[in-house]
Amino acid sequence: MTSSSLTVRQARPAEQAVELLAQLDAVKALTGLVLVAEAEGRPVAAISVDDGRTAADPFLPSADAVAVLRMRAAQLQSDVSAGARRRRFAGWRANRRPAARAA
Repeated sequence: MTSSSLTVRQARPAEQAVELLAQLDAVKALTGLVLVAEAEGRPVAAISVDDGRTAADPFLPSADAVAVLRMRAAQLQSDVSAGARRRRFAGWRANRRPAARAA
């Protein structure tokens, strides 16, 4: 796997990809804000940003994906407070008004 083929995205803890990775890696289900690394559309690894626990597919090379996820999680933790981070990734936009449309 090359870094150019790795995609990092947000996921919900109950998402099938996250649950599958936890089962394959025989770890407790991830909770809170979760990031998933995918290679060619296939989930390779996941991390809980809140507590740093990871789950990875033991049948695929995943050390690089876990390293990338740890770096991104560290960036998120240092950039934003916990409450703002949850709102940002949950898509919560209660304080935003819809953009005005051009006539």
